Amino acid sequence: MTRPNIIHILVDDLGYGDFSFFNKGISETPFLDQFIQESTSLSQHYTSSPVCNPSRASLLTGRYPHRTGSIDTLEWRGLERLDLNEVTIADILQDAGYRTGLIGKWHLGAFDPRYKPEKRGFDEAICFRGGMHDYYDWRLESGDRVQRADGRYLTDFWTDEAIDFLKRSPKDPFYLHLTYNAPHTPLQAPEEDLAVFRDRDDLSEAVKTLYAMIRRLDRNVGRLLENVEQLGLRENTLIVFSSDNGPQFGGSGDDCLDRFNCQLHGSKGSTYEGGIRVPAIVRWPAGLQKNDTGDNTFFHMCDWLPTILSFAGVETPSTLKLDGVDQSAVLRGEVAPYHPKRCWQWNRYEPLIEYNAAIRDGDWKLVRPFVPEAFEVPDIKWLDVSMYQPEHFIENGIITDPAPEVNLPAPPPVELYNLKNDPLEQTNLAKQSPQRVQSMERDLLAWFEDVCTDLKKTSRE
Repeated sequence: MTRPNIIHILVDDLGYGDFSFFNKGISETPFLDQFIQESTSLSQHYTSSPVCNPSRASLLTGRYPHRTGSIDTLEWRGLERLDLNEVTIADILQDAGYRTGLIGKWHLGAFDPRYKPEKRGFDEAICFRGGMHDYYDWRLESGDRVQRADGRYLTDFWTDEAIDFLKRSPKDPFYLHLTYNAPHTPLQAPEEDLAVFRDRDDLSEAVKTLYAMIRRLDRNVGRLLENVEQLGLRENTLIVFSSDNGPQFGGSGDDCLDRFNCQLHGSKGSTYEGGIRVPAIVRWPAGLQKNDTGDNTFFHMCDWLPTILSFAGVETPSTLKLDGVDQSAVLRGEVAPYHPKRCWQWNRYEPLIEYNAAIRDGDWKLVRPFVPEAFEVPDIKWLDVSMYQPEHFIENGIITDPAPEVNLPAPPPVELYNLKNDPLEQTNLAKQSPQRVQSMERDLLAWFEDVCTDLKKTSRE
């Protein structure tokens, strides 16, 4: 079989409940709904982190984020950087003869040209390197060139660039990593999309705008898929659509972002299901029949690298210490789904296993709950929107002073859930199963020590 083209569409802060397919028409996503019906949808797809860049690092490397050095979103401290010794899927596919491109949000190294996507396996890129960006007043990087806003809404611009990439593709297969920043804040949407939700009294003003952003995103995905079809690429193009983490909630009144998310517990930032269980859809007509294996397949963000390489017929370098596993045979329905142990942990600054951590072992999940203090960012004063403009990146070095002290309370009691019987994490079984709690806590601590051993070897210089 001819090697497939590969498009991985990664969106930002999108939850299961943001699809009208799952929310019974609360939002408006007809193109994504149709894509789901044509594809294999993974209902147990987990990111590797409840926030942006750590999960992106795992997607590109097949490794837990702690191993890669990309542990937090704070660019001014270099905590989002993907260690320069890491090998990305773009590196591997580039070496295998693929034409590689990155379009959209990068967020794996801002204030240093060594971390640009063109140095990480991408033949070409147009992106912003920080964690968020204005949808109208944008400035983007492409090699050494800075491209300024031209009146287009940023989501539209990304799609225009992606279509141009497809049209310029030579005979060699391509790998396109298309990373929309929608529907991440700032909340900005075109008027025609806002008008659809303006009279919805059941929604806050923030959610109206967010659903308008998602509506626009949906139409852009539809436009991209239409061009894939028109260019004769549909049959042999592997398309993966996924989100980096769960939806952002919070705020009050008109600023409240809380919305329907299939009743999953938690949201972005949390290791409950609502923060780490995210949508994923995969379609490849020539090599993957639509099937229902996704309903039972426990798929992790780290699994994409070995799985995509297997689909592409590209050997995974034996020198890589991967955490991901090749799930290609599972997705083809050739072998039964299996459930390896998986762990999560995230807080601000340096990792703390006492807070916001979780381990899943089969149907069982142990959670160490988060506390608000572990999310505080005392040096947020360093965050200045102007520092994210490309022409300032080299001028702005990272802060190397010790992280500010935060007074943390005693860790909350651990929680234990059986996800088969209790997918919404409503019934804590920790007191009824003390031996299981002890065993899973040992496994969680062993994992943490292992990944943090690798973290200590990374460089943020």
